[in-house]
Formats: sequence, C-alpha cells, structure tokens
Amino acid sequence: MKQSTMPLKLNNRGSVLWKSILRHRYLYFMLLPCILFFIIFSYIPMGGLLLAFKEYKFNKGITGSPWVGLDYFKTFFNSYQSAQLIKNTLIISCMKMFLYLPFPIILALMFNEIRNKWFRNISQSILYLPHFLSWVIVVGLIQRILAPDDGLLNQVISNMGGDGSTFFMMDSKYFYTIMFGSHVWKSIGWDSIIYLAAISGINPDMYEAAKIDGAGKLREIWSITIPSIMPTIVILFILSLGNILSAGFDQIYLLRTPGNMNLADILDTYIIRTGLQSGQYGYATAVGMLQGLIGLILVVIANRISRRVSETSLW
Repeated sequence: MKQSTMPLKLNNRGSVLWKSILRHRYLYFMLLPCILFFIIFSYIPMGGLLLAFKEYKFNKGITGSPWVGLDYFKTFFNSYQSAQLIKNTLIISCMKMFLYLPFPIILALMFNEIRNKWFRNISQSILYLPHFLSWVIVVGLIQRILAPDDGLLNQVISNMGGDGSTFFMMDSKYFYTIMFGSHVWKSIGWDSIIYLAAISGINPDMYEAAKIDGAGKLREIWSITIPSIMPTIVILFILSLGNILSAGFDQIYLLRTPGNMNLADILDTYIIRTGLQSGQYGYATAVGMLQGLIGLILVVIANRISRRVSETSLW
C-alpha cells in the first residue's frame, strides 16, 4: 500500500511546484540573470581546482596534465613565507570583520534617527558614493593626501610647525591605520543599507510602547532596535567568516610599498604573484583552495554554534 502511494505523493508535489513556478514566472525570469551569473563565473570555474593536484602543462591542458597529489599543499606549509602570510591575512581580515562591524550599524542607527528627509537623502548619497569608486581611485587620492612635502596632511603638519616630510605610505607603523581608515570610508555607507532596511522593518508599536513606559532614545535603541536587527547582524557575520583568509586583493595590492611589505604581503597578493607572474598555476590554485576550504569550515562551525545558541542560522 505504501509503495503505491509514494509515486502519487511525488507527482502531486511536482505538479504543485510547477504550478507555483508558472504563477510566479516573472519573478523567476528576474532571478535568471543572477543564477546564470553564478553558474558561469562561480560554479563552472570550480573545475579549475583540479590544478591544485596537477602539474599544469600548456600542451596537455588541465585534464591531461600529470597528477602531483598533495605536493603543492606540502610545499606551501613548508615554505618560510607561509606563517607570515597567514598571520598578515588574519590580522587584516579580523580588523575588517570585528573592528569594522559596529561602524555600519551605528551609521544605520544615525540615519534612522534623522527626521529631515532632504538632509537624510543627501547624507546617504554622499556616504554611498565611495562604494562606487574603484580602489585605484581611492588609493590614488590617499597617495596625494599622504604624499611627503606637498601632500595635504604634510602641508597641514608643516603649517602647524611640524616636519611635514613624513612618507606615510612607506612607514609600516601607519599601514594598519591607512588600510582600516580607507576601508571604513569606502564601505561604511553601502554596508549600512542592509541594517537600515532591517531597522525599517521593526514594528513602530514597540517604540510607542517604550515611550509610554518612559524609555529614552538610547534605551529604545539598546532594548528594541539592536535586538530586533540582531538576526541580520549574525547572518552577515557568519557569511563574512567565509572570507577570513581573503583580506581584499585590490586594496592591499595598491597600498603595498617596500616599506610596509612585511605587513601588507597577504595570501591574495601571494597567489597573484606566484600564479600569474611566476606561472605556478597549480601551486597558486592550491593556496587559493586552502582559503576557500578554511572559510567554508568556519562558516559551517559558526552556523552550527549560532543555531544552538539562538534561532538564527543560514540553514
């Protein structure tokens, strides 16, 4: 009896699914470009991960090249550079993940409290604009501002009686400040959009009830706004863990100088240097694969912890 009902249930589910797809076909058509993008640029290139286990030969291609097993992984971990590269990458990534996390949240809270619609729109447009500038433009501006002698900052220092000839880009003690400051300036406005959208979805009746109870603005933010957007914060944090060993190639590559190389040489720049410049495609693929695997493991672990501690999780 059970065997005869199972195909019927599957057929019913299939028909319901197709009816739902037909009913919402225009939404699926809108989703199609996004699906094609990830298939073409994310899933199909994953076949190239075979290079991590092969000695690539141009005349034989990926599939015809000889296997080398785990040799590239052993070479990387035995390299004298591996510990410093991982350390630099983790420091920069943790700064962008943990230190940066409160900034877009605070900005979203500030936007939410602005009652003048005209002023809020202007402020949002100004703070969103840096996101659309490439890192080439941003670093170019930084170099002009921090240039020795004729840079804006050095001119201010000189007019105040200082030296005015400091080469900030060449001094490693300024690297983390420059890196983090430029990252905040470029990303804070755009990243605040998601938190602002989450705040706008909070039931206004909760704020009215808090006002009746005598709660001030700070108490409303602490007791209502932040707990209400906490699931959004947790989800975005879990997703960001996938990039724990990817500190951002564009920014760091452009900020690197001989003076700060000991801090600015990370896995992303190392992969480009060994892969494209030195032609060690298999070795570079193996290091890049390590980044992805460690990020995946951390996402799974963080998601499991979040699911046990709270009701928020990716799956």
